[in-house]
Amino acid sequence: MLLEGKKALITGGSQGIGTATVRLFAREGADVAFTYRKHEEEALALADEVKGMGRVALAVKADTSDYARAHEVVAEARAALGGLDILVNNAGMNWDGVIWKMKEEQFDAVINVDLKGYFNYIRAVSEGFREQQSGRIINVTSINGLRGKFGQTNYSAAKAGVHGMTKTVAKELGGRGITVNAVAPGLILTAMMEAMPEEAKQASLNETAVRRLGDPEDVAHVIAFLASDRARHVTGEIIKVDGGQYI
Repeated sequence: MLLEGKKALITGGSQGIGTATVRLFAREGADVAFTYRKHEEEALALADEVKGMGRVALAVKADTSDYARAHEVVAEARAALGGLDILVNNAGMNWDGVIWKMKEEQFDAVINVDLKGYFNYIRAVSEGFREQQSGRIINVTSINGLRGKFGQTNYSAAKAGVHGMTKTVAKELGGRGITVNAVAPGLILTAMMEAMPEEAKQASLNETAVRRLGDPEDVAHVIAFLASDRARHVTGEIIKVDGGQYI
């Protein structure tokens, strides 16, 4: 198995890409802790599912924008799993609006979760990873952090910031055996995206080279590869998982 014996922490694990990643990591042999903010019933059911696979599982309620809580969550995960090898930053939000209508609270809320939240958890694992001289950090971002997106100044800025953070932290931690990469999905058919207007989904579909929209498992498989020893010589990369939506 790809992740046999590994210990992973995944933020935003109760839905979409996060849930697919939790399941895949468990199937590939990892013990998994994951955070959730709203969907407690789904989170607890997912933890039970992972335990049913014979893995250790921990579901932790946390707002990823809370710096102190991030350090608490990492400590809880280490204690429950018996160590920590992998961090997947996935928790995120969007609150769209064109720039001439966007409110300050709208901008700040997305930056605090989608950018600062990633910093919080990288900061929280970095000392432990440096001490053990190993670790994998994977940041889930978006192609809109590479190309921009109408109506998403806050979201695109946050994701672009994570891309810069990924490359910088890869340089800072690489000498201690730690790799840092980002996965940038295109439109992925999560429950939230299923509610999009059909014309919006069709527009995204028309942008792709492969003429299909992705599902959460498409992203989870790339995350699992980057978390594994097979990707030991890959760091500082932004890998698109978008079916050629942005080429």
